[in-house]
Amino acid sequence: MEFKNLKVETTNRIAVVTINRPEALNALNEQTLDELQSFFSDANDNDGVQVVIVTGSGKKAFVAGADIVAMQQLTALEARKFSRLGHQLMRSIETCAKPVIAAVNGFALGGGCELALSCDIRIASENARFSQPEVNLGVIPGFGGTQRLSRLIGKGRALELLFTGDMIDAAEAYQMALVNRVVPQEKLLETAVEMATKIVNKGPYAVRQVKEAVRTGLEMDLDKANQYETEMFGLCFASLDQKEGMLAFLEKRPAVFVGQ
Repeated sequence: MEFKNLKVETTNRIAVVTINRPEALNALNEQTLDELQSFFSDANDNDGVQVVIVTGSGKKAFVAGADIVAMQQLTALEARKFSRLGHQLMRSIETCAKPVIAAVNGFALGGGCELALSCDIRIASENARFSQPEVNLGVIPGFGGTQRLSRLIGKGRALELLFTGDMIDAAEAYQMALVNRVVPQEKLLETAVEMATKIVNKGPYAVRQVKEAVRTGLEMDLDKANQYETEMFGLCFASLDQKEGMLAFLEKRPAVFVGQ
């Protein structure tokens, strides 16, 4: 699969997806959203990919936002269509069967912050900056920012960032639990790959079930979520990975998982 605005490299079942629009600080235009959607649709069913890392080209920006040049003249109907396109992509990332790690290198503003929010884990370089600055432009976030930010860091902190449009640095993002780790710029991709490698070496079937259980359970009350976990726990015992994993443990050897 060839892309104009993405670079994709897959090694050891880890796909590194780099948004490559340096002239626009990797801003998300319609074509980039379409290409990311195509990639995740393919990766979801691709046995050669077990973990995805999303990053931006260069050191200055992860994604500096949606493309304002492209959005400025949109009608209300066109803007709603563009928002739906962004929401479709973010939901595809969120519901992708494979873990998705955002390696945030620089500015993650507006749509860039929303892209990071849709990923499962966020690792930030020390120069990363986060913001939902849409109120400065007279609009609101359109790719899930009002919803995922509040779910991740709490209503009060989210509303402060959404009302003011303030930009926060990586250290403050870490304090808010917006990001999982902060590392030096030169260690960013290395750290993301190390984490992805650790995940790849676990039982793929179980990893998929963990993501599904957490994502779905968060949308339920606790009793229903625990019942859902019980059902998924039971399903694991119908998998080849469970049989291999427990046998390998008893035989004191590394497990050889098949992802089924």
